[in-house]
Amino acid sequence: MGQKVNPIGLRLGYIRGWESDWFSPKKTFAEKLLEDKNLRDYIYARLPKAELSKVVIERILKKTIVTLHTARPGMVIGKGGVEIEKLREELKKITKKDIQINVFEIRKPELEAKLVGDNIARQLSARASHRKVIKQAITLALRNGAKGIKIRIAGRIGGAEMARKEIYKEGRIPLHTLRSDIDYHITELETSYGKIGIKVWIFRKEIYKTTNLSLNYVQKKF
Repeated sequence: MGQKVNPIGLRLGYIRGWESDWFSPKKTFAEKLLEDKNLRDYIYARLPKAELSKVVIERILKKTIVTLHTARPGMVIGKGGVEIEKLREELKKITKKDIQINVFEIRKPELEAKLVGDNIARQLSARASHRKVIKQAITLALRNGAKGIKIRIAGRIGGAEMARKEIYKEGRIPLHTLRSDIDYHITELETSYGKIGIKVWIFRKEIYKTTNLSLNYVQKKF
């Protein structure tokens, strides 16, 4: 049996929620979907050093609520809230709608797959040893409470002529267990000798209480 399903998509509606939380008629669905993509692309490009893990977008009537999950909230907010006000005005010009920005601080960035992958890519671009960097990331994740972590790196690692893949794993990664909270992300690093892909799986904990979304679904269906 191939393990080719995205671990996050598999758990949507069960222990995870959507990063775009809104409903739209068929006529305006494509427009709103494109708007979400443009918002995320702009925010990631605008705040490259803010260590953003994810951007959650909610729509309530004529207001759009954007929640930034970041390990460095001070960089997003700025002194006296100046930076966040600038960002809000910029997003308002893009969407032509009222924007509300919330900032959620990530206490343990070592348990966020995107931040771990970005950190590895950053160090590899500075010509650091991939084995040393990956082992350090695994050690930090386990030290901060992860039950398991797997990192897969593929491409012309270290500038080698032949592309190859290497997998490093510690602890448990139960991909088929729906109650297991597994964070997953793919990071791509552009180098002078080609593209390197970094996949990160982090098993944080087991969640036994289902989300309100799945409970509502069960009540309606049965």
